[in-house]
Amino acid sequence: MKLFARLKDGLSKTRNQISEIVEHDTKITEEFYESLEDALIAADVGADITMEILDKLRSEVELEGITGCAEAYETLKHLLSLDMAIQKEPDEFPPKPWTTLVIGVNGVGKTTTIGKLAHEYRQRGSRVLLSAADTFRAGAIEQLQLWAERAECEIITQGEGADAASVVYDSMEAAKKRGADVMLIDTAGRLHNKGELMKELGKIVRVLKKSNPWTPNEVFLVVDATTGQNAIKQAEVFNELIEITGFIITKLDGTSKGGIALSLTRTFNIPVKKIGVGEGLHDLQDFDPKSYIDAMFGDFSV
Repeated sequence: MKLFARLKDGLSKTRNQISEIVEHDTKITEEFYESLEDALIAADVGADITMEILDKLRSEVELEGITGCAEAYETLKHLLSLDMAIQKEPDEFPPKPWTTLVIGVNGVGKTTTIGKLAHEYRQRGSRVLLSAADTFRAGAIEQLQLWAERAECEIITQGEGADAASVVYDSMEAAKKRGADVMLIDTAGRLHNKGELMKELGKIVRVLKKSNPWTPNEVFLVVDATTGQNAIKQAEVFNELIEITGFIITKLDGTSKGGIALSLTRTFNIPVKKIGVGEGLHDLQDFDPKSYIDAMFGDFSV
């Protein structure tokens, strides 16, 4: 199945619920707005953001003199696409390697996502090195080693229980010596011990900056789409610990409702960079706001 088709299939629950609203109503009434409110909240958009979205839609409908539900709905989709089209890129291109710190709680698909990112860079011809700095979770290093083999890239490890910053130091030294273009760093996700996590991430960043003041060039937070609004809390905590530059949303091929992408971008003004729609090497795709909104909301243009 092509990636967009898989995304569309994964977001079918939300799309089907909203299609019933648009197909049932032809004229814009208060009931139409109430139905949209229920659907957006059910889609994990969140109550406060849903009200902001609908207030903006009401204003646009009045300004443009829109009377039909289908036209109002297309206006809503356009507004949401604009909201999600956040562009934030690093100011300067630093010396190699381009270093990305990948963070997220256990179970969101962080290590799998790193493997897919590595494969994507390898397909572009980049030399990639993985840093197995999640030395806390049992099996994390072995899992990353398997992905390194699948993506045909190099990996630096020290073993379970090792100091994460020491692993990162060794990785950076190896990346420089071997001429790596890209370095991807796996990290622990123990939010239940916030103090230790803050200390560990802080130490990792200090080690990186001593080696290359531009690093980390990117900090990606991986979130599981099926966790709904809980992902907002995770983002709040991690963003306090280290400045996030982009989100990667995983598991959009299953029971997710999709609204979390809207919540994340509107709450933090941080772009969604990638979305995951499966477990294979090729199942990570660039985030395109319009395609995502079309997959989530369907097409009822007039």
